[in-house]
Formats: sequence, C-alpha cells, structure tokens
Amino acid sequence: MKIYWVAFWIVIFDQVSKIVVKNYMMLHDSIPVIGTTVQLTFLENPGMAFGIRFFETHPFWGRWFFSVVSVVASIGLIWYIYKMRHEKFLYRLSLGLILGGAVGNLIDRVLFGRVVDFVDVDIPDIFGMQRWPVFNIADSSVVCGMIIMTAFVLFAKPHSVHPPNSEDEKIVSDEKTVTE
Repeated sequence: MKIYWVAFWIVIFDQVSKIVVKNYMMLHDSIPVIGTTVQLTFLENPGMAFGIRFFETHPFWGRWFFSVVSVVASIGLIWYIYKMRHEKFLYRLSLGLILGGAVGNLIDRVLFGRVVDFVDVDIPDIFGMQRWPVFNIADSSVVCGMIIMTAFVLFAKPHSVHPPNSEDEKIVSDEKTVTE
C-alpha cells in the first residue's frame, strides 16, 4: 500500500522540520525567507488549526480532547485507505496526505500538548487579516489532501478501478471487452 508510505514520509518530513525549528529558533522568533512575505516564525499552538482554541481555561482537557479526536480520525483513515485500496490513485493520495498531516500533528499534541507551527505567509488584506495564520507541514498536507479530494469528487469520473466482485460481473466485463 504505497499510500501509507506517502503518509509515513509526510510524518517524517513534518517531525524533522519541527525538530529543526525547535533546536535553532527561540519561541516567537522570525527569520525572513522572502522579505517579510514569507518567514519562518516559531509558534506553539495549543489549539487546533489556525489557532482556534477550545478549553482555554482547562488546557489539559483541550490537549487530550484533540489527541483523542486525532487518534480516532487517524485510525478511521487507516481503515478507510485500506477499504478504498482499489480507488483511483488521486483519491487515495488525498487520503494519504490527510493521514500524514493528522499523525504529524498528533505526535506533537501527545508528546508536548501543543503543535509547532512555523510557516508564516503575508497575504493580501482578505478576510480582515494582515497575515495568514502560522502553520506547519502537517497542516499543509491536510489542506492539500482536502483540495485534491474535493477536486476529485467534483471532477473525476464517478467509477473506481474496483476489480469485479462476482462471477457475473467478471462475465459481463469480459463480454464488454470482447464486444468493444
């Protein structure tokens, strides 16, 4: 199952990048990459995506709530990827990207109670924001997976590459091949 390898390498890349940031930057430091448009800014996020926080008065419960949700989602994705093993590659790739990102952030949350974020991008003044919320490779992986999945669902042909399930389906598919 190649898609599990995609998820594995995303987790590795995500965790190595976070280790580098934690070892070579101080919390809240910024390093310009492309002027102030793209920076590396070391933040620790105790909430969920984009700094959304729940359980602020009880961080212990927030940590474990998000951890449990992430574990359940990751187990569900592992099962679903296996179940969808005959679907088209792009659909399975989207699931692998989402799984890799979910596990990457889960590791941070379980070990440290917060997720390391460091990619800081200036955006045009949209949504009333000066800058996009700081994010990480795992977040990017989840977003890319969701974009690919959405595009696949909206624009791909509705059939999968499932092998025939029964003898009748095999005969019908063989007849179509002969007559085509």
